[in-house]
Amino acid sequence: MKLIVGLGNPGREYKNTRHNVGFMILDNYLGKVDWKNKMESQLYICEKDNEQIIFIKPQTYMNLSGIAVSKVVNYYKIKVNDILVIQDDLDMEPGTYKVKCNSSSGGHNGIKSIISALNTEEFARLKIGIGKNKAIPVDSYVIGKFSKEELALIENNYDKFNEIIDTFIKNGVIN
Repeated sequence: MKLIVGLGNPGREYKNTRHNVGFMILDNYLGKVDWKNKMESQLYICEKDNEQIIFIKPQTYMNLSGIAVSKVVNYYKIKVNDILVIQDDLDMEPGTYKVKCNSSSGGHNGIKSIISALNTEEFARLKIGIGKNKAIPVDSYVIGKFSKEELALIENNYDKFNEIIDTFIKNGVIN
């Protein structure tokens, strides 16, 4: 059983904001599916490659993401090496990405919350670059909408992000 977590904030006002790139990646990967509201998450379960996959979009707001993730992990008894979290990253240029495992939060409050709730850093992450603008406070920047150019950089990599998710489902973490 695998758990794929897309980080973001619930609510229309956060649609297409930089902090919601995790939600965007899951929505693109899954298309139109019937999300269920359970365990403080939007949750969707399917089977792929003979494995049950749970996808969640925590509804606790970014800074409390660990609450929702830990509820799902504990209920379904998911091993930490079977978790992939999709997050935004201020320190990477928009649209760039990398897969990491067993690393610190890098100052990301959603990741801090998950690390605290699971008491480990050993889960995999797909980090999506959102860049930063030093003229805008970080909290305002991350909940700001993507520019058309930034959004195009993200969307141009959707196939690659889907491939990374598929590889994780099939083979687990590959750094």
